[in-house]
Amino acid sequence: MAVVGIDLGNLSSCVAIARGGGIETIANEHSDRMTPSVVSFSGQQRSQGVEAKSEMVTNPQNTISQFKRLIGRKFNDPAIQEELSKFPYKVIEMDGGGIGIQVLYQNEVETFSPEQVTATFLTKLKSTAEAVLNTKVVGCVISVPQYYTDAERRAVMSAVNIANLNCLRVMNDTTAVALAYGIYKQDLPAPEEKPRNVVFVDMGHASLQVAICAFNKGKLKVLSTAADRSLGGRDFDQVVFEHLAAEFLSKFKVDVKSHVQARQRVLLEAEKLKILMSANATKILVNMESLMDDKYVRSSMQRSDFEEKAASLLKRIEVPLKSALEQTKLKPADIYAVEIVGGSTRIPRVKEIIKSVFGKAPSTTLNQDEAVSRGCAFQCAILSPTFHVREFAVTDLTPYPIRLTWVTEKGDPGEMVVFRKNDEAPFTRMLTFYRNYAFDLKAFYASNDVPYPGPFIGKFTVKNVTPNKEGESSKVKVKVNINHHGIFSVLSAAMVVKLPPEPEPPKPEKEVNGKAEASKNRHAHPWNSEKDTKTWGKNKVKYGTRGLPVDEQVHQMSEIELQKCAEIEMKMIAQDKLERDRAHAKNSVEEYVNVNDMMSKLYEKLEKSITGEQKLLKDVEDLQDQSEEMRAKYADKVKRMEEAQKMMLTFKSKNAELEAELHHTKVNLTSQQEEVERLKKELEDGKKQTQLENEPVEGSPEGCSGDASPVGMKESRSLEGKSDC
Repeated sequence: MAVVGIDLGNLSSCVAIARGGGIETIANEHSDRMTPSVVSFSGQQRSQGVEAKSEMVTNPQNTISQFKRLIGRKFNDPAIQEELSKFPYKVIEMDGGGIGIQVLYQNEVETFSPEQVTATFLTKLKSTAEAVLNTKVVGCVISVPQYYTDAERRAVMSAVNIANLNCLRVMNDTTAVALAYGIYKQDLPAPEEKPRNVVFVDMGHASLQVAICAFNKGKLKVLSTAADRSLGGRDFDQVVFEHLAAEFLSKFKVDVKSHVQARQRVLLEAEKLKILMSANATKILVNMESLMDDKYVRSSMQRSDFEEKAASLLKRIEVPLKSALEQTKLKPADIYAVEIVGGSTRIPRVKEIIKSVFGKAPSTTLNQDEAVSRGCAFQCAILSPTFHVREFAVTDLTPYPIRLTWVTEKGDPGEMVVFRKNDEAPFTRMLTFYRNYAFDLKAFYASNDVPYPGPFIGKFTVKNVTPNKEGESSKVKVKVNINHHGIFSVLSAAMVVKLPPEPEPPKPEKEVNGKAEASKNRHAHPWNSEKDTKTWGKNKVKYGTRGLPVDEQVHQMSEIELQKCAEIEMKMIAQDKLERDRAHAKNSVEEYVNVNDMMSKLYEKLEKSITGEQKLLKDVEDLQDQSEEMRAKYADKVKRMEEAQKMMLTFKSKNAELEAELHHTKVNLTSQQEEVERLKKELEDGKKQTQLENEPVEGSPEGCSGDASPVGMKESRSLEGKSDC
């Protein structure tokens, strides 16, 4: 069973898996552990992650980023209206006040909900994990910001269902970090001892989250949380962007805000400049070529200038830090350590502010980019029955108080706070009502500190309530809870009913002469004894419960909508695969067509034999300019090209063999001819020498030729030895 933890970030996301007795953060196909949270629509297919991010400049209107800020929200939300000014893509209002994102897909204008876009990206993360694991992902834990409301958490669950993932838990970011921190600690206090209090600060791309947790051996409890939902790295990027845009306008008359692509380029450059300034206190130069109208622009900035311009943002950091501390009524001296995660905590001034509030230098013992995903993977392994993980209990809390309202039997309004702020979660409460008819319960956030206008959570109707036999109101027990996803729901409802009296057992038989009379019923129950009859009396009234149906109206996609979106997602996945196969087939064809150098050499030697193959190549080149519907023909041409290539290679091989054999024969003939010429020359020289030796020489006996005979015989043997050639 493959289980994964997913850190769904606003800028980038991370996936960790449990295997080999530990937790491993996996890399995508580009060998990068962080995958950009971007989805792009172009032509006939979609792209996610690294490929989609590359289109943020070239195709900004159809490239969707920061969709995490939109999920579960309403179009008329003031926070959303402020967000829209930062997005290059088009966002419209849907029926019911929801959000729709318009893109050009397959040459048509399509509208997708934030849940669908999120599901598209989750599909990418799922396929990345399955490619590493070589098996299907059957369970996951996904992280969300701690401040997410009921509607936002339900929207994330809808996206998970559309992506065909089995989500075991929706986990708060800071809680996941705390689990990743505590599960490895072997020196935690015993359960009966004073807990160890640790502060976790997570400052990411779009928000700042703080949590204070108490640790004992084998468990953690979240004591308090606080957040600034609109303070993160992108806000500091905007400060740098404004500085660069102002300088480009004043010095080079280039207004980058008026051009979408130029604006995106400068935003990416601003992010890089911010990162460099976090590591260097010196002035950093920025040079950009052909930004607009082929103009070359340049600027510079240093850390001190950045901190001065971002002073208002830096001041806001203290607020959630102090709020989390005040909620627990702890003092800085009671804090054991302060752990920081998230990319924006690398800014030096941010670290200084954290130190000033808690009186301790922040620690970086956790991986700042991967801690959330690792904590989610641990939680997934704990919840999975196939993994044996060290016992570690996690108790989270309710970030907002929740109240229920209803109408009493007299028609008066009634209400009560069922969950207070910082109550433990998950948690269940039992409520009792007296009704003789169906009634409604409405859930609201009791705090105005919610990230969208209107605190309404949902309406729950308890049905099939009837009066009791006496005509009075029935007792109805309603069970409400905050589940492990952080979602409020009416878990069940039941009506207390009076059970009918049990039938009395048969009376005992009379005794005659101290002996029991023969029983007509031979199967009389053992309780029919004199001792048991003394307990008979008036039957006690017994009660039971009868389950009641509960209808809910909440901010969530219906089952029909979910099914429809899931079908659309499956069709788009199939289209993506079809497009990838078509592109692969086309690339395979181009591999053959683009080897012109090799083919031209073969043409010189095999020109007369492959006129048909030449025509085939020309046909293939023509095919490249035709529509995508020619994928099957591409594949057929590839097959025919492979056959043609085999034939040409066979010709080439045979030709090479013949040339080699001919060359070898020529060499042998040449060498034999040279040897014959040499022997002929030696033979002629030997004859001349013999004639000279046979002539009478003064001082020598007549007829004596000295060494002439052995030399002649030797030459004769040598010639005879070569005669076989």
